[in-house]
Amino acid sequence: MKNRRIAIALGHDALGTTLPEQQRATKRAAAAIADLVQDDCEIVITHSNGPQVGMIHTAMSEFHRLYRNYTATPMSVCSAMSQGYIGYDLQQAIRSELVGRGIFRTVSTILTQVTVDPYDDAFYHPTKIIGRVMDAAEAEEEEKKGNHVTLVEGGFRRIVAAPTPIEIVELDAVNALMDANQIVIAAGGGGIPVLQQGNKLKGASAVIEKDLIAGLLADGVNADQLMILTDVDCVYKDYGKEKQEPIYMMSCEQAAQYMADGEFGMGNMQPKVQTAISFIGDSDNRSVLITRLSSIREAILGQTGTLIRK
Repeated sequence: MKNRRIAIALGHDALGTTLPEQQRATKRAAAAIADLVQDDCEIVITHSNGPQVGMIHTAMSEFHRLYRNYTATPMSVCSAMSQGYIGYDLQQAIRSELVGRGIFRTVSTILTQVTVDPYDDAFYHPTKIIGRVMDAAEAEEEEKKGNHVTLVEGGFRRIVAAPTPIEIVELDAVNALMDANQIVIAAGGGGIPVLQQGNKLKGASAVIEKDLIAGLLADGVNADQLMILTDVDCVYKDYGKEKQEPIYMMSCEQAAQYMADGEFGMGNMQPKVQTAISFIGDSDNRSVLITRLSSIREAILGQTGTLIRK
């Protein structure tokens, strides 16, 4: 593992939901990351933000409802807040873990914007539910603003688009910091979706799939390996069934065939496997490791986890 550039995608399990949960979870993540740093790996980290950005959006919407003189907070700003909030806890935890081991490395979080296509079909078919439950009158008010809502148990909630990421705006900064031997946290929560309008970037009312941005970030820093940390030890065939079987290793061709056979759920493992195939491409050197945060060491040793190569 020495002298390798590794992109790590932290899933929900690595961050928790509430503030106390997040602080405990980031300590566990920091220990696993520090092991890789001790092996002289260059590390860039991206992470999920579902519960956190939902909490922020709900809080800011409620604040606007109670105090009408304050402008409602755009989705892009909520995403930026979640990047800072999560990045802060990760920075603190990783730095403390490293210093405790006698390792002195700077850990930096970059507020990261990601361009998306304004004509992406996802904007016409929003699917991501976010924010608090509203009554019919509030939902109608949201629709008058041009926002989309959907019926849920107890009322209505907003839904936003999940467009495909095109380019990480601050990628040069990420690479510069990594070249300077820093540990970098970037594109948190999928990045802040923005639309290119002339020489300006305008925040989009959207979210970006975390697996897609993990692959784009890993490719952008020319990582040797992408580690996707999720809530299972490895990828399974017939997952959830009595005859489920672990898949410890597969080629991109095998992975594509499994997807064609419908082995992986569209909303859970399939996006991760698709990201793996896209990131690896025609490279003989790149690989993707899918496992649980607590199983990283065993996965590196080949005792668990799913390793995907060309």
